[in-house]
Amino acid sequence: MKFISWNVNGFRAVLGKGFADIFNELDADFFCLQETKMQPGQADFEAEGYRSYWFSAEKKGYSGTAVFTRHEPISVAYGLDGKHTDEGRVITLEYEDFYLVCAYVPNAQDGLKRIDYRMEFEDDMREYLSLLDKKKPVVYCGDLNVARCEIDLKNAKANIGNAGFSYEERGKLEELISAGFTDTFRHLHPDEIKYSWWSYRFRARENNAGWRIDYFLVSDRLRDSIASAEILTDIMGSDHCPVLLEIK
Repeated sequence: MKFISWNVNGFRAVLGKGFADIFNELDADFFCLQETKMQPGQADFEAEGYRSYWFSAEKKGYSGTAVFTRHEPISVAYGLDGKHTDEGRVITLEYEDFYLVCAYVPNAQDGLKRIDYRMEFEDDMREYLSLLDKKKPVVYCGDLNVARCEIDLKNAKANIGNAGFSYEERGKLEELISAGFTDTFRHLHPDEIKYSWWSYRFRARENNAGWRIDYFLVSDRLRDSIASAEILTDIMGSDHCPVLLEIK
């Protein structure tokens, strides 16, 4: 099965930048989006052969997630067991053999102004994923808004303690991984330097001054089933690029 995750930084915007062609070319079983920034009915996109599930933020033009899938789920859930439902950040699809969780993790913001909420979200997410994992394996993907290690961003030393590379955020990601999950890209590419997000400022993408903040994590027992985990840096249309996972 082939999974794609992409922070599109506005679905209506990316539609005008070749999204349909990219979607069709990637030909995935599951296509997960973050930061859709829209309410239901605000965009016209029909993917033949796919079911789609949307979760919009109450605040217009903000956050939001979506999943396109060729496979009808047993059930679909929004939020984290009734928590964190106002910003459209989490969609879970249940299948016979696994759960798929698409998430757009809150940004801690400049000066870590939202770090307390971020920590609450991280703890609730870890508890939620761990409960799912006890039932069946989990595929967790999305913009996790954190670079895991120094290899995962261009200017690591200058960003220690900043949003996206704070000790608090990195610590929570490691807690999640220690709870029984595998960082698929780093598992297959332990030393490769590749980024999934670049600032629009200072020609960052042109200079490849980026961050790896988009992930596929899987339950440890799926580790041996990982066939491919890639970062598709050639695909444009957003300040993020898609990330890919293939499971045998």
